[in-house]
Amino acid sequence: MRGARTLVLTGAGLSTDSGIPDYRGPGSAPRNPMTYEQFVGDAGFRRHYWARNHVGWRHMAATRPNDGHRALTALEASGHVTGVVTQNVDTLHQRAGTRTVVDLHGSFDRVTCLACQAVVPRETLDARLTALNPGFRESHGPVGDIEIAPDADAVIEATAGFVVAPCDSCGGILKPDIVYFGEQVPRERVGRAFALVDDADVLLVAGSSLTVHSGLRFVRHAARRGTPVAIVNRGATRGDELATLRLDAGTSETLVGLLPRLLPVPARPTTSAVSGGRITA
Repeated sequence: MRGARTLVLTGAGLSTDSGIPDYRGPGSAPRNPMTYEQFVGDAGFRRHYWARNHVGWRHMAATRPNDGHRALTALEASGHVTGVVTQNVDTLHQRAGTRTVVDLHGSFDRVTCLACQAVVPRETLDARLTALNPGFRESHGPVGDIEIAPDADAVIEATAGFVVAPCDSCGGILKPDIVYFGEQVPRERVGRAFALVDDADVLLVAGSSLTVHSGLRFVRHAARRGTPVAIVNRGATRGDELATLRLDAGTSETLVGLLPRLLPVPARPTTSAVSGGRITA
């Protein structure tokens, strides 16, 4: 990365130190996320999803960037990192201050209507769901006692009777502005990500098993172009055979460890006197 333009592709493993579980890391519980077909095709599935999300989404909103996110922001500010393509929907890169971010799979804090394409903040929908389902969230106890999935889905089973809110504009189906399993990533978003790969000298994968094609394709594209690929992840990934460098390690400590090796060390002030507790040159 020294003297190179590095693009970073991040996955759920980067956010585990912020308290958000990943899907496939070592020790992760088996998960069966709802598919796009289930969500759009069955009102019962939608009720189940929104009930669980109503309980869990505030946990995601309360999370904070960790040292790995902040390290990438510092590396971007110094010019070593050209941007981030993330498979996460938690918005932690933006909250850490990273400027160039492609949210490949969308963002948990927005909701879109499948009929009229209206987009509203998740906070706005929360007020409506709370009014339609008084006491539902509280009936499940503190969110800290509930398992939360990486897409803000709370692992609860009792969702019968939950009332789902339709679009306030047209009455259509509201869906989180995230890419479900079985759904295609928007072309424009993919195009921006490929452009960033093409503009980079190095591709660094941080915290992703590359199990899904939406992330693996960028590693394959970089390898075909002869761009070095480095992977930092706990556990094997589908891109290991394409990697120039492979580290089985945590992302936070690795990214923080890069800082003194890539960033200039601030010069210590030369001192000619110490007066009144202040150093003067």
